[in-house]
Amino acid sequence: MSEPNALTRPFVTPEGVDLELELAAASERMTAFLIDVVIITVAMVAFTLALLFVARLTGFRSAEAMVVLWVLGAFVLRCFYFVFFEQSARAATPGKRLLGLRVVMRDGSPLSLDAVFARNAMRELEIFVPILFMASQANQVQAAAEIAALVWCGVFVFFPVFNRDRLRIGDMVAGTWVVHAPKRVMEPDIASQSGGRAITFTREQLDVYGIKELAVLEEVLRKRDPDVMRAVAARIRAKIGYPDGDPDEAFLLAFYAALRKHLESRLLLGKRKRDKYDR
Repeated sequence: MSEPNALTRPFVTPEGVDLELELAAASERMTAFLIDVVIITVAMVAFTLALLFVARLTGFRSAEAMVVLWVLGAFVLRCFYFVFFEQSARAATPGKRLLGLRVVMRDGSPLSLDAVFARNAMRELEIFVPILFMASQANQVQAAAEIAALVWCGVFVFFPVFNRDRLRIGDMVAGTWVVHAPKRVMEPDIASQSGGRAITFTREQLDVYGIKELAVLEEVLRKRDPDVMRAVAARIRAKIGYPDGDPDEAFLLAFYAALRKHLESRLLLGKRKRDKYDR
């Protein structure tokens, strides 16, 4: 198990396994956000040019309608860029992926669409609304209002620096963390490792778990923590009704290999079992 530091936090999955995650530093989060802003800006430039090209091609001359379309397009792109990428399997925007980060739920449950939407909706209030207000009313806003908007942005932008979990307001509302998820060097295939004598399982026993539990079990087997393996093996035996007797590691290796083969065979038939709740 890695040496803990100030940003290491316990992360207990619904199966009772502590995977121990490292939180992203505030500087890493800011860098990832700036990368995403650059990508969004490039996309907005391309959208603007496309809008002008279509207007020229069709002879459309209404400036007000063009502005409305542009503002609507900017809002959709800005909001759904973050939601789309963070709701994906990688749970990370391109900026986060470049820095090896991802979003997770603090309670160990799967990342939900509601949580992703909530954390990103808050970003509108934290950053974009005051910036757009100043930009759209540049000639009318008084100095005091500009200073207030800048202070508003500053408080929210630097908020992660002043709390131990490096949370944005959006993270607090949604119950999320941004953590390190570095790419792994290719490791030996666990399914090919021998667990001693042949241990077999019935189809009914293998049907209990799904892809999510398989991934958690793989993490447990790679870490090789005896206490964690003992707890996980006991939990699986109780869940599937398998008697004690085999060494914990051998049992888990055999169950991992059998479960993976079982799930792969189901996929060939177009049946995907996401987790133990997927019926």
